Amino acid sequence: MEPKKNPKADLSRNSSLYFVLGLFVVMAIVYGAFEWKTYDESNNYDISMNVDDLLDEEVPMTEQIKTPPPPPPPAAPEIIEVVEDEEEVEETVIESTETSQEEEIVEVEDVIVDEVEEDVDVPFAVIEDVPIFPGCENEKDKRACFNSMIQKHISKNFRYPEIAQEMGIQGRVSVMFVIQKDGSIGNVRMRGPDKNLEKEAARIIGKLPKMTPGKQRGRAVRVPFSIPITFRLQ
Repeated sequence: MEPKKNPKADLSRNSSLYFVLGLFVVMAIVYGAFEWKTYDESNNYDISMNVDDLLDEEVPMTEQIKTPPPPPPPAAPEIIEVVEDEEEVEETVIESTETSQEEEIVEVEDVIVDEVEEDVDVPFAVIEDVPIFPGCENEKDKRACFNSMIQKHISKNFRYPEIAQEMGIQGRVSVMFVIQKDGSIGNVRMRGPDKNLEKEAARIIGKLPKMTPGKQRGRAVRVPFSIPITFRLQ
């Protein structure tokens, strides 16, 4: 025979309800503890303004601006003495600087001015008397003879640089030089595609012989001259 329990004596019947109520009470207590605030006792301070003290302060007096003294009065004019007409006043005599006909005029000798020779460059194309290449003294057209002899000189002394041949370098070198007043060659300049070609062109021009200098108005002058030297591989 099983014993029967009284349903009123069952403690687990409303346990979930009690749990929820207890949780709500605990949360309310915790929330109240966090929100609880305390304040210090306030002291009664007299915050009224002391107007009397502010009024009692001394206000500084504005300093008196000193104005500068007035300028002194102008000095009295000097007393001008009046000279009587009877007194004689010496007159200043100005002598004339013009010469009279009686004076001898000294003639100035003519001044001889020495002509200063100017160092002028006259291009080969416009010079009156072209430089004479050795061997062209008896030629009628000395300009054409000069050009022909220059070409022969270049062909005779021409030598293609080996390093330029190996590298396949070719081109034209523009050579510029000046035939000095004594017939020598100077101021040689080159412009070309390679330094080895320029060096060879300078060597050829350096072998030019001394010439009879060019003349302009019967006076020896410097004559610039330019010529191209072509280096071409065959």
